[in-house]
Amino acid sequence: MSTRVVRAVDVAVPGGSLRVGVWEAGPDAPTILAVHGVTSSHLAWEMLAEALPHVRIIAPDLRGRGRSNGVQGAAGMAAHADDLAAVCAALHAVPDLVVAHSMGAFVSVVFAHRHPDLVARLLLVDGGLPLAAPADLTPDELVAAILGPTAARLSRRFADVDDYLAFWRAHPAFADDWSPALEHYLAYDLEREPDGSYRPATSYATTVEDTVDMNTRDTVRNALDALTTPTTLVTVPRGLQDETPGLYPPVHLAAQLAAYPSVAHVAWPEFNHYTVVLSHAGADRLAALVEEQLAASVPHAP
Repeated sequence: MSTRVVRAVDVAVPGGSLRVGVWEAGPDAPTILAVHGVTSSHLAWEMLAEALPHVRIIAPDLRGRGRSNGVQGAAGMAAHADDLAAVCAALHAVPDLVVAHSMGAFVSVVFAHRHPDLVARLLLVDGGLPLAAPADLTPDELVAAILGPTAARLSRRFADVDDYLAFWRAHPAFADDWSPALEHYLAYDLEREPDGSYRPATSYATTVEDTVDMNTRDTVRNALDALTTPTTLVTVPRGLQDETPGLYPPVHLAAQLAAYPSVAHVAWPEFNHYTVVLSHAGADRLAALVEEQLAASVPHAP
């Protein structure tokens, strides 16, 4: 668990309120807005917060996830982007950098399109450019094809927190990267049912809606076509099950980078889709890149 204290803030959005985690720093500290992935929460950024003690980090639970899973109404990339703008307004924040993982990267590209005054730079982690999604699938089939057991987990029930942690201990993505911080993140994901069992907090219906939106509609592509924000993409070679290829097979990735040449790209071969954020090594590597990005966003006197 992080030694930094995270402050919980509730921010009103259409349909309810978002839970937002804020790791405070000094009065002159830079601010990053951190946006998590499809079945994640703000605690995905706890290890990054530990690695960046001098940086203020604002990280919401997106609607349908974590303690924001009671928000009513439509989801999709535009709704999440507008929620991020509401978070910035409520906290009087204009981020120096937006850091986003997985689905959060797609949300953040749309955020930059809809609210360009709030996005100085984008750092996208294994997401944000179109995926090689199979065509002609039903929504449930599309979710299964992209997320696999990650989506199936959402309908499972667990006897207790230890049962849930045991499920994740057997997960191939974390075979070499288990930690107390990871356990803290995972335990936060649970909600108790009336019968005493536990279920993941993420809404399956919202997961389907978001997955369909970011893979089959024009919202993300239109935002990418209009992208002028300085943007860096980090990719990793292994996916959600530690499999190869990951979300961006090499040929597909090359085509996407050619289609969006303004997006700078770095590849980190030592991580999978989870451990690039949810391991201390991944968070430390990401923290160093955040430092570089923050330095680049500050104009230097001649």
